Amino acid sequence: MTTGTSGRGRVEAVMRRMETALLDGTWPAGTRLPAERVLAEQYGVSRNTVREAIQRLSARGLLQSRRGAGVFATDRLRAGIASPWGQLVADHPALRDDILEFRRVLEGATAHFAALRANATDIARIRSLLRELEQARARDDKQGEARADAQLHDAIALASHNTMFLHLHTSVIGLLREHITINGTDLRSEDREASDQLLIQHRTLCDAICNARPEEARTAMHTHIDFVRNRVRSEAE
Repeated sequence: MTTGTSGRGRVEAVMRRMETALLDGTWPAGTRLPAERVLAEQYGVSRNTVREAIQRLSARGLLQSRRGAGVFATDRLRAGIASPWGQLVADHPALRDDILEFRRVLEGATAHFAALRANATDIARIRSLLRELEQARARDDKQGEARADAQLHDAIALASHNTMFLHLHTSVIGLLREHITINGTDLRSEDREASDQLLIQHRTLCDAICNARPEEARTAMHTHIDFVRNRVRSEAE
């Protein structure tokens, strides 16, 4: 049966709402979407309308249906930008300074808006990840510290509630995660004092965000990135 004009309009409206959920972090890559019935009730449309919207987004590579498992968000938004960069960074360590410069601008602004907009869920997530970082530090678990470090930066990006910041962060998340992990692990492995300093920086940053102090949050992020940049540069000399 051919979908009428009003039917097409409903499908497109549902698609826009689904696209927003993919962009704003509601459905991160790998997330299983709610059942068609639930989405139909949420959007006030028929299950056929939801099904067609899912089919169209699947055709664009944004969603993927898995037989017997459901519909999942793909990493298409992320991979489109990030995929060539991981190997370039591995092959050209000099690019790391450019990445840190980019991180300083992007994540400084992200921290600022996270402090302005973080809700109770965001704050709980940030505090939980800070505890994980502290516990890993207490165990002298370098890999655990680096992993919690990267996840904490993800949580701050999500707390900014700015679709464009989140999209940029998500688009290069593989690169940033690899970069944070590489630099964090290297610094922590070579210098216990550096590891202590990184923990202090993250505490200051999280305190500013969780207590709604945007300018302090931006400054704390800049201080953190500048510390890493200076250490990376000194190692390269």
